[in-house]
Amino acid sequence: MITSRAGNRITDVGGVTVGHHHRIEEPQWATGTTVVRVAGEGDRVPMVAVDVRGGGPGTRETDLLDPSNTVQTAHAIVLTGGSAYGLAAADGVMGVLESEGVGLPMDEQGHVVPIVPAAVIFDLPVGEWHARPDAEFGARAAWSAGVDFEVGSVGAGAGARAGALKGGVGTASVRIPDGPAAGITVGALMVANPVGTVIDPDTGLPWAAGKDDLERHGLRTPSGPEIARLAELQEKAKVLNTTIGVLATDAAFDAAMTRRVAMAGHDGLARAIRPAHSPLDGDTIFALATGAVAPGAGGPIPPGMYPQVAVLAEVCRHAAHVVARAIVDAVISATPVGELAAYTQVAPSALR
Repeated sequence: MITSRAGNRITDVGGVTVGHHHRIEEPQWATGTTVVRVAGEGDRVPMVAVDVRGGGPGTRETDLLDPSNTVQTAHAIVLTGGSAYGLAAADGVMGVLESEGVGLPMDEQGHVVPIVPAAVIFDLPVGEWHARPDAEFGARAAWSAGVDFEVGSVGAGAGARAGALKGGVGTASVRIPDGPAAGITVGALMVANPVGTVIDPDTGLPWAAGKDDLERHGLRTPSGPEIARLAELQEKAKVLNTTIGVLATDAAFDAAMTRRVAMAGHDGLARAIRPAHSPLDGDTIFALATGAVAPGAGGPIPPGMYPQVAVLAEVCRHAAHVVARAIVDAVISATPVGELAAYTQVAPSALR
């Protein structure tokens, strides 16, 4: 497996950790769970929001995250395989958090209620139907959470498909160098499991792979026969899929502005996957803002407008970019599972 690298992962946002648990035991098991934990600092409470665009989502606690509702935070976010059955993994995460005293404080006796939203991918046909994540998967993923974590066919990406290729978990981040949002970090972790294709049939390269991505992954245009093979495989793609993920920033945003970041993430999803947000996808992106960096005003703003709108616009722009990069990372880092071939297996000449 490939380990995420500092300077290009969601955990570059302080207070964010990631853990995985999966089982890949062919032909029975090919599924798993990924947990993103978020910790506040002092009295600062992270804001958490969500935006759902796919027509077939499987989710838990997403209504709670509407900015008009009372609770505006979460203590962990669960991304998991197993379709709706996999939502049980969140129970295990709640148990771990409760044992640590992490959650909304309910009384003076130390009782808490952890807030653990979740989203699932449909990976049931990759292994056997009954082999799916449960509460133990969630607990093990939560226990293992740290700054360093693996990408590729791990965690919730163990049984993921990207069209007809092996999907997986990918990550990316950026520290905004200049402008009104200078110094703010934005990171993404995505589980790529789309109905649509992630590969341009004309070039044989990921749709969203820019020059930096090609250099980072050591990619070049594959041979003609390999491009034809990739196109041939795409015709065998399944039609029940989902791409889910988490965006994180250390900006001090409120809940409504954090939801704008989640919304912007879907622009990156649409750059990396074609088509995106189909009636058969459950595309869901969570966003969290830890509040560690208080952004400046970013210039004069007319009265009646959000005073940090210029900062928010820059964070949203970078949010779309890191989501697209994380999806590319997921596909390039994936390894074969069962009959699902990985991109690097089908197009080995693409690797320099």
